[in-house]
Amino acid sequence: MNELLLDIKNMNAGYDGKIVLKDVSLQVYKQDFIGIIGPNGGGKTTLVKVILGLIKPLSGAIRFADKDLKMQIGYMPQTNSIDKKFPILVSEVIASGLSPDRNINKLQKQERIREIVDEMGIEAIRHTPIGELSGGQLQRTLLARALINRPELLILDEPDSYVDKRFELHFYKLLQRINQKTAIILVSHDIGTLLSTVKNIACVNETLHYHSGSDIDAHWLEEHFECPFDIIGHGDFPHRILKTH
Repeated sequence: MNELLLDIKNMNAGYDGKIVLKDVSLQVYKQDFIGIIGPNGGGKTTLVKVILGLIKPLSGAIRFADKDLKMQIGYMPQTNSIDKKFPILVSEVIASGLSPDRNINKLQKQERIREIVDEMGIEAIRHTPIGELSGGQLQRTLLARALINRPELLILDEPDSYVDKRFELHFYKLLQRINQKTAIILVSHDIGTLLSTVKNIACVNETLHYHSGSDIDAHWLEEHFECPFDIIGHGDFPHRILKTH
């Protein structure tokens, strides 16, 4: 049986007395790969914040099977939270992901940076300011930062919002390789690409609707997004687009 990492039960969450998420339940297992979809304002970001411990649930429970897992979550933020004008090098961005609770010396720190830089294939840009990076290079840099602590759970928030299209296919193949050791929660609006990559789907639209497997159809999407979809096939990744509504 798969090892349970995270268990959310009947959780309500929100801000300033306003409930954004109602009666949400979700279980995340070791080597799980869950795609989180849903309309704008549906509560996807709130769910991520609860898991990261940035906000507390109003009611219900969130439990980590390993009490230390909460300190072992890798997080890759949206690009709009990154100031590319800030004078910082790629290696410094990656190093900033090291947990202050990690009892490692300077030599061990540098060795871990070298390892993750090599894994991400960004040795050539290690000493490059982030303002000079392409979308794909920035993406790999932020992914390296999220992975430097060797987390058991990796959360990616809209990585396709700044994906370099030339690197897109490679990036999602990279995630599948990472998933061999690390559970992943991937929040994305790119439903077509997401369905081609993840193992299970959760639609967050005030509450959470879970679907085991990624073989969902337009009817399921329409029901839980509460707006109609057309399904169009294109290349390696099918695309789902909204109908006029």
